[in-house]
Amino acid sequence: MTTKQEQVYGDHISQQFNEDLSDLKSEFLRMGGLVESQLNDAVRALIDNDGHLAEKVRAGERVVDQLEMEIDEEAARIIVRRQPAARDLRLVVAVIKMVADLERVGDEAKKIAEFALSLSEEGRAPRGYVEVRYISNHVATMLHDALDAFARLDWELALRVMREDERVDEEYQAAARALLTFMMEDPRNISRCMAVMWVLRALERVGDHACNIAENVIFMVKGKDVRHTSVEEAEKLIHAKRK
Repeated sequence: MTTKQEQVYGDHISQQFNEDLSDLKSEFLRMGGLVESQLNDAVRALIDNDGHLAEKVRAGERVVDQLEMEIDEEAARIIVRRQPAARDLRLVVAVIKMVADLERVGDEAKKIAEFALSLSEEGRAPRGYVEVRYISNHVATMLHDALDAFARLDWELALRVMREDERVDEEYQAAARALLTFMMEDPRNISRCMAVMWVLRALERVGDHACNIAENVIFMVKGKDVRHTSVEEAEKLIHAKRK
């Protein structure tokens, strides 16, 4: 279980330091909410054949990029002025890493929006939308849970996000195989089906970035680096006693 000590950030004598850390967390979560909306809107634009909504997503990427730079600048300022140590340093370092993953999710949302635009002009692809809807719901839940794990400092929820990444990989591979088979059977639709294939690939990458965020939450809360490990290995690292 998460201990009370692990749950507390911002309990310093300096009220300004407390506010700096709180503001950093708030800005990160604000960016996370924006990226979630971008992803959901991009998928909706594709499925509903809504070129106007796709244009809105593409234009919104500039806001995401600006937030990334502002959060990076704030994190650097905290390191220089406050010289955080231990858990506070882990928080700041984790945010710097996680904000890069959020920006890349925004990039994937923009890619999906661009494919939605091209398909709104060429006509819908005959196959693949059911798979897009299913996998997009899955990775959107992963992203939301990863952000929620950060907000609540919940390493157990973060571990569940890591576990879901394996399922998304399997779903993507199955969907890609089915779409490839369809294209081989009916080559007339290759161009439009390939656009859907790239959308599926973008969604799979969103799952990867959500997993990266979850890994950094575990680092932030437990001080354990679980990158490049299986879920089982991550659990062992988390529960291992320090020597």
